[in-house]
Amino acid sequence: MNRVVLVGRLAQDPELRYTQTGIAVAKFTIAVNRPFLNQQGEREADFIDIVVWRNQAENCAQYLSKGRLAGVDGRLQIRSYQTADGQRRRVAEVVADRVKFLDRGRDTSQEGEDSTRQDAVEDNDFPDDVPF
Repeated sequence: MNRVVLVGRLAQDPELRYTQTGIAVAKFTIAVNRPFLNQQGEREADFIDIVVWRNQAENCAQYLSKGRLAGVDGRLQIRSYQTADGQRRRVAEVVADRVKFLDRGRDTSQEGEDSTRQDAVEDNDFPDDVPF
């Protein structure tokens, strides 16, 4: 069984590309907090590469951005390739079956008009131990 479920914050904006046949693929990295503190009493995070395909890739590129909270459900994939100078490289990444947007993005078109909305997520609603 190869199943991975992660919740973390995007380390950078998603990068959207298209294959030669026109299929959308987005790549991004999420930071997932480790469940323990290091020797200095700080929480560390693992940075995990995510790959998303087709319509979901376009949605991620449109609606996700650095710092947003996302849930990823997928499978771990290990692939290898050869660099231009002949070195062999291995890459571990999660190929997402589903990506859930777990917080609300800021809507700049209504900023100021409706800043007192009860259901809006404020920056201070997130734990202090997030690495961003």
